[in-house]
Amino acid sequence: MSVCKMEQKKIDFWQDHSLEYLEMALRHDYQERVTHADGYGNRTGECGDTVEFFIMATHGEITSISYDIDGCVNTNACANAVIELTRGKPMEALWSITHEDVSAFLKTLPSHEEHCAQLAVGAFYLALRDLEKKQETAPGHAAS
Repeated sequence: MSVCKMEQKKIDFWQDHSLEYLEMALRHDYQERVTHADGYGNRTGECGDTVEFFIMATHGEITSISYDIDGCVNTNACANAVIELTRGKPMEALWSITHEDVSAFLKTLPSHEEHCAQLAVGAFYLALRDLEKKQETAPGHAAS
């Protein structure tokens, strides 16, 4: 097959992606910047996309997670997938979320866009670490 014929293969966004991917890619209800988040993480990938996560917590329990991105639809899908994967999990279990989990949840994240999942998970981990640091230094926190 000639290069020209290969280049002519068009991707049908609506038909070539899973329902999970489409929902996460087009969803924006968790996209919100929080001025004074309890946990904040920001990461920029080599592709130039940036993901920020904002975590709010009360008494050691996460009460909300939001994100903001400067990036592509794949990065948006991955950020939303990270949030979906946190649902119902205790704080300690959040550290076990991986970029492979994000890809598996989305089902049709293109393999050449796997870096978007890595970027989203990395920014989320930074937000978790920031939250943990702030909780460790909070008044009334008992030192171990």
